[in-house]
Amino acid sequence: MPLAMIVIAAFLLGAAIGWARAAKAGGGTADKLQYAAAHALALTVLALFLSIVLTRMG
Repeated sequence: MPLAMIVIAAFLLGAAIGWARAAKAGGGTADKLQYAAAHALALTVLALFLSIVLTRMG
């Protein structure tokens, strides 16, 4: 289960990074939610790819 935790952590980290970037740019709530969703999705895909590679390597 540790690999699944990496994906979950990447999702949460991506959402936090996206929210912070939108807040720093002065965006409203909708902007913050959109940035959070986009960053969360991107980091989740990367983490999923990483977990697949690590699983295949043994």
